[in-house]
Amino acid sequence: MVPHDGVSYQSEPPSKGTQVTAETVIEPIPVDESFAVPATGEQLSRAAKGLAERGYTAHVVDTVADARALVRDLLPRDKAVFTAASETLRISGIQADIDESGEFRSMRTELSDVDPTDIRAQISMGASPDVIVGSVHAVTEDGVLVAVSASGSQLGPYAAGAERAVWVVGAQKVVPDLDTALRRVRDYSYPREHDRHRAKGMASFIGKLLIMEREFLPGRGTVVLVREEIGF
Repeated sequence: MVPHDGVSYQSEPPSKGTQVTAETVIEPIPVDESFAVPATGEQLSRAAKGLAERGYTAHVVDTVADARALVRDLLPRDKAVFTAASETLRISGIQADIDESGEFRSMRTELSDVDPTDIRAQISMGASPDVIVGSVHAVTEDGVLVAVSASGSQLGPYAAGAERAVWVVGAQKVVPDLDTALRRVRDYSYPREHDRHRAKGMASFIGKLLIMEREFLPGRGTVVLVREEIGF
């Protein structure tokens, strides 16, 4: 299964999806709330410029509703669209638009026919969709994208497996540089996701980390920067 916007990290991670017993104590982790503050307009403009210079198509929109409408306009109706599990997509309604409206060819709908215990089959089916829609954990002001995952299943399509990739990114994920991006992952995204899993008695971890420095194929990668805070 693909993780949500944030994923937790432990030095000795349990098997993904491990159920925590009643005897297990999962301690809360401090959250650096400074990483929840939306970037300024100037920072967003710099990030959009940096992304364009690195081969991405960048859009800056005012609201989550604007991002939702834009993504609907960007997506084809005749190709397989895969939604990477993401709090950003869930909260914005984009996931429901793609997977529940019947307007798009949803790979999530197709995956529902696969044995849920056959993780390998699920990962294989999602490895090379026509289009993947998701989010990342950080964008630097010079246009570098950072995403982390427990299983890594969505990182292959992000990097190269999907013919097209669309990422929706809240303003609070824009940071000055790569060092800050990695700190954001460990000091904000991880603790937030850790709390989400604690509420369900589950554990997760950072298994893979993807740094996207540049897009090789023109027109392949699109980043929608939202002036509002959304996701982890």
